[in-house]
Amino acid sequence: MTRPAAPGPLPVDRPRRLRTSAAMRSLVRETTLRPADLVLPMFVREGATEPVAISSMPGVQQHSLDSLVRAGVEAVERGVGGLMLFGVPAWKDAVGSGATDPEGILNVGLARLRAELGDSTVIMADLCLDEFTDHGHCGVLDDDGRVDNDATLERYRAMALAQAEAGAHLLGPSGMMDGQIAAVRDALDAAGHLDVALYAYTAKYASAFYGPFREAVDSSLTGDRRTYQQDPANGREALRELELDVAEGADLVMVKPGLPYLDVLRDVAAASPVPVGAYQVSGEYAMIEAASANGWVDRDRTVLESLLAFRRAGASTVLTYYASEVAGWFADGLPPHLREFR
Repeated sequence: MTRPAAPGPLPVDRPRRLRTSAAMRSLVRETTLRPADLVLPMFVREGATEPVAISSMPGVQQHSLDSLVRAGVEAVERGVGGLMLFGVPAWKDAVGSGATDPEGILNVGLARLRAELGDSTVIMADLCLDEFTDHGHCGVLDDDGRVDNDATLERYRAMALAQAEAGAHLLGPSGMMDGQIAAVRDALDAAGHLDVALYAYTAKYASAFYGPFREAVDSSLTGDRRTYQQDPANGREALRELELDVAEGADLVMVKPGLPYLDVLRDVAAASPVPVGAYQVSGEYAMIEAASANGWVDRDRTVLESLLAFRRAGASTVLTYYASEVAGWFADGLPPHLREFR
């Protein structure tokens, strides 16, 4: 009888040993996800008496002031790290006057959240004019119809003061104007708002993934924002923006959108001396919802896997429309098929 050939050398390194059980995988897991890592973007609509559904973002709403407070309290009780507020005004003009009006919807919404929640969470304000301008751009326009960088900075300074006085703990200048962090920091410090922090939208790309957001804020945009938002083809440029924002006084920095720019997020996280975040934008949310509605993906696993990707790439904070829902899953105890994401 012919004896079988002796086996060849067996592999010495067997990575699969660390994947043999859920307990083993948990023991050696490199990246974790917590509700406190998540920030919930919220929309408050002037004049609304009840929430208004956003058709392109199933499950997301434009809130009334009362529903904003209810949803904010619920999210905080579930353990989210913060709330980022966007305003949807009833009227707009060329300079975004509603953004600096103490009675404007965004500032009233901030005041309501601060009165209800105090310092139990981080109340954040989007600092940009696009929701408030009748042309939909993130700044004021010059006589030739171009966004005037330095004139816009003056509006941002006034907007920052209005938001700080309304009670925001942290402001998110998102317009991608040159010098915006320095201008806002100077205005806040001069007015005595030394503790109000700045979350710089450091690498905000001119992306197609913002589409559903335009519905969420009733955008009036004509044209595009390519002259001030970053070119999707450029990665190294983000590091230049990072250096400038940190030098100007940014307390945190952000990459936006998220999944299409994980390489940029990784590079920024490796270079940044301050905490780094990512924004899972409206188009990313809408894609997951559409695919899951068609039965093409496991919705809950896809949501958690996408959020874990941001953390693995270096984000300490993730802005996501799933924040409150995901925090609720953790608070209630993750079901067995999701426990790998603890």
